[in-house]
Amino acid sequence: KYFDGREKPTNPRMCNAQKSIRTNDIDNVGRTSRHHTFFEMLGNFSIGDYFRDEVIPWATELLFDEKWFGFPKDKIYITYYPEDVDTFNKWIENGVDKTHLIPLSGNFWEIGEGPCGPDTEIFFDRGEKYDPENLGIKMLQEDMDNERYIEIWNIVFSQFNSVTNLKRDEYPELPSKNIDTGSGLERLACIFQETETNYESDLFMPMIKYLEEKTGIEYAGQMAFKVIVDHIRSITFALSDGATFGNSGRGYVLRRILRRAVRYGKKLNINEPFLYKMVNIVVQNMGGFYSYLGEKQSIVEKIIKTEEETFLRTLENGEKKLNEIILASKKAGSSVVSGADTFLLYDTFGFPLELTEEIASEAGFGVDIEGFKDELNKQKQRARAARNDIQSMNSQNEDYLNYKEESSFVGYDKLSCEAKVIGIFKDGKKVESCDKDAVVVVD
Repeated sequence: KYFDGREKPTNPRMCNAQKSIRTNDIDNVGRTSRHHTFFEMLGNFSIGDYFRDEVIPWATELLFDEKWFGFPKDKIYITYYPEDVDTFNKWIENGVDKTHLIPLSGNFWEIGEGPCGPDTEIFFDRGEKYDPENLGIKMLQEDMDNERYIEIWNIVFSQFNSVTNLKRDEYPELPSKNIDTGSGLERLACIFQETETNYESDLFMPMIKYLEEKTGIEYAGQMAFKVIVDHIRSITFALSDGATFGNSGRGYVLRRILRRAVRYGKKLNINEPFLYKMVNIVVQNMGGFYSYLGEKQSIVEKIIKTEEETFLRTLENGEKKLNEIILASKKAGSSVVSGADTFLLYDTFGFPLELTEEIASEAGFGVDIEGFKDELNKQKQRARAARNDIQSMNSQNEDYLNYKEESSFVGYDKLSCEAKVIGIFKDGKKVESCDKDAVVVVD
């Protein structure tokens, strides 16, 4: 709304540390050095105030001046949008060697319709140790995934409005020229502390040390440690910020994160609730900046412990059921767990597909993945139809949907309590009393 001119900010210059949760590539967490479900993005923003001529000299100062980051110039490589000659010239004007400037056609930031523009990305060169094939800047030029050149900062010149069906050079200008930057705190920590990956930095090591003590197993870069320490940060922050575990939407995503961490705990021979005990370490590590974490700690620990206990029971029941299925299939002369059975385990027992595959393969069994996907699609269609039914009823439920009286959930601390009825709804309309089916709201 600031970038496209719908609203004017009280100050055209802003900077922040932004808590971010991203789970679209959750399976990479622990496999790579830098994937996280929770991370902090540092940013500075200008709405129609400073632009290229100011931000590049300031970036140069921040990167190279001994008072600030003090990076050696030969360690920094910078990519830019090939048609953005002004940016190329401005970096050279500020002392960057042109052999360290690389044009990349991907350097244009846009996500669907809306504010967009060319960007310039700043990489730190960690050296030949992380370049066994000695490919050098070819890795940047060809946009290869690598451990040598780490992107630490991105400056977007957000000056255009992306419009579907228009070519890039036809995009209209925004009402003002804006700056949008992003810099990953975890990556900076890795660079400044000269660690092998983000996980050996002081953002994660206190939790890794706790797990080493608890399990008697040495970390040595193991994936299980990385998954657990990443995921407990996500869970602690999400719950502290008001999210809850659930069966749909973000509640389901959060539940998936916890269950993944619990499963990796089992790989370290932890067969009891343990994640809730790590909340304290997250709070100690992050509470200096996010002081509210301490206030939420005890309730967050309770919620996590309950969820862990439930999932461990689920795993036990699911494993029993799967063993029964495998036995029955063997008797029937089959060595495949059917799609329907796999889906039953997933849907009714909360048993993850990959766990079914793992246990089945130990018994010499395969899993009918395509059949499972068919069952999953059928369920999605059923859910979509149910959603449409609900949406078609929305217009009839106006009183109920607009009801705003305060009601608080106390079930995390109590198993029962006395409550007052504060609203009664019959067919979506608010009524004073009702002797048949109704929706009742309590305080």
